[in-house]
Amino acid sequence: MGKSATLTRNRNNGNGRGAAAADQAAQDVKNYITSQGYAKLKAEHTHLLGVERPELVKVIAWAASNGDRSENGDYIYGKKRLREIDRRIHYLTKRLDSAEVVDPARRGDSAQIFFGATVTYAYVRGGGEERTITIVGVDEVDVKRGHVSWLSPISRVLLKRRSGDVVTFATPAGEAEIEIINVRYRAPA
Repeated sequence: MGKSATLTRNRNNGNGRGAAAADQAAQDVKNYITSQGYAKLKAEHTHLLGVERPELVKVIAWAASNGDRSENGDYIYGKKRLREIDRRIHYLTKRLDSAEVVDPARRGDSAQIFFGATVTYAYVRGGGEERTITIVGVDEVDVKRGHVSWLSPISRVLLKRRSGDVVTFATPAGEAEIEIINVRYRAPA
């Protein structure tokens, strides 16, 4: 096998698919986000870029001016933290650029479940325990507040269903049946 064939195979991880195929697969999944989620990511991006990073650069410059950098904790920690901030800024920039902002309130009083819906459902068996979730973007997930990703298993089962439907889905404890009690669209809290 020639050198160029070996390099090509190594770049493609030996499976014939390269980074371009992985990038294409990532682009095929939409980056839906609510306007509140977008604003939160944008605020974090602005804060990192306009406040935290400039302050850290000043500290690093001061630490570098003190001389020996090999044992200079402020310099070493500062450089490490700067890399973390730059990585986060890069990530946020990509997420914000690819975001498709969806306003759930525009759905009105629809009984059908789409992105942004707040859904109340009850387990058919097991006492009829009720739960309420809001279907949000991947960057907005907060399980404690009941915000689940639109890509999560429960969301995938619920999407395009209607109030009153009974659906079955797989759980770690086995299959469960749930009845959709209420669907409403409002801005996530």
